[in-house]
Amino acid sequence: MSKRRIILWLIILLTVAAIYIDWPGLPFKLTLGSLKINEIPPSKIDLTIFGQKIKKELDLKLGLDLQGGTHLVLSADMGSIEEGSREKAHEAVKEVVERRVNFFGVSEPTVQRSKVGSDYRVIIELPGIKDINTAKELIGQTAKLEFREFKDQNQPPGTIPTLENTKETGISGKDLKSAQPDYQSSEGGQSTPVVAFELTGEGGKKFSEVTKRLIEKPLAVFLDDQVISAPTVQSEISTSGVITGLTANEAKKLAIHLNAGALPAPVKIISEQTIGPTLGAESVTRSIIAAVVGLGIVTVFMVIYYGVPGLLADIALFIYASLVIAIFKLLSITLTLAGIAAFILSIGMAVDANILIFERMREEIRSGRNRHNAIEIGFSRAWNSIRDSNVSSLITSFVLWWFGTGSVRGFALTLALGIIVSMFTAVILTRNFLRMLYRET
Repeated sequence: MSKRRIILWLIILLTVAAIYIDWPGLPFKLTLGSLKINEIPPSKIDLTIFGQKIKKELDLKLGLDLQGGTHLVLSADMGSIEEGSREKAHEAVKEVVERRVNFFGVSEPTVQRSKVGSDYRVIIELPGIKDINTAKELIGQTAKLEFREFKDQNQPPGTIPTLENTKETGISGKDLKSAQPDYQSSEGGQSTPVVAFELTGEGGKKFSEVTKRLIEKPLAVFLDDQVISAPTVQSEISTSGVITGLTANEAKKLAIHLNAGALPAPVKIISEQTIGPTLGAESVTRSIIAAVVGLGIVTVFMVIYYGVPGLLADIALFIYASLVIAIFKLLSITLTLAGIAAFILSIGMAVDANILIFERMREEIRSGRNRHNAIEIGFSRAWNSIRDSNVSSLITSFVLWWFGTGSVRGFALTLALGIIVSMFTAVILTRNFLRMLYRET
């Protein structure tokens, strides 16, 4: 009995946590030993566990079809690439573009290849992107980076480096291992944006040689033949360094270019489609109405047909919905219209398991068993059917996720999560509710 009570309390705590995540911003303040949860602004959670702070954004992420965004189609020019290497170049273009949009902070971007005749294309979906010009510039640039020195080192202070008054040092973006935007303290205690970079082994040797003879002299940084920075070399650099003289946005862009590398083939945008928020808002509204109507019909049917067990199943169904939404938020899963359809479908599957159990219970009661024994035997005999049906659905979801793209993968992932949680609510929640209600006498 004590074990059942512990399980029941765990269910209650789990439900409260899910509701708190689903509707953040509720007045809530708890201090329990080393666990402290403070009252927080909407859509955020701030926890301190054993002295470690955990912060998490709890906004429900929406896909391109729900929140709007941009759909781009790029065409890669393979004219300068050998016939046998074009497929590899096509895949390389896709990978570079994908790295760039991911670093750009796009939520759940979709990047896929397509070939139409002799035209090699890359299809990109960017949910929530408003500054489309910045996104297009970021995706399409070739990012030719090089470090140059003045031809005449006796240039007057303030001279702007150009291609004409500088010469190559032999150092390019290929000599960098990684780069990331950062901030560096400057005079007066202010922080200025920089790009911190690490060098490859060969790049370190080149940098060491060049910076050793250019101490107290400028080393210009050019991106696509345009000077972006001309810092003065302070010391010999052999493993890592920083690029200064940038704004925060410039530092972020430059780090993206350095990490992503150059595109193996020139690309151009041949199609651009912007999806406005009106379509997304209408889709969300209709989906919510469908979910509420479907959930309402199911709950009423369960109560009318199964009575008290049906009511307990409805409570478990409410907990199921809360848990699934909480998982979406915690795992930052992007919800698309197809995902909402999968969620609504999984509601019916969650109830289906309870129906199998209740029907087995009815058969046991008709055979003369009391309710307590009927519950245990009903769950035991219905489990094989529940397990087999859900495992087969999970296999289908995995196949869809593995071979699908875009919204198909979103549908598969949402359905799989719904199936797993529905097994928990049907087998654990409903079973323990019935055990507590019909105790053995």
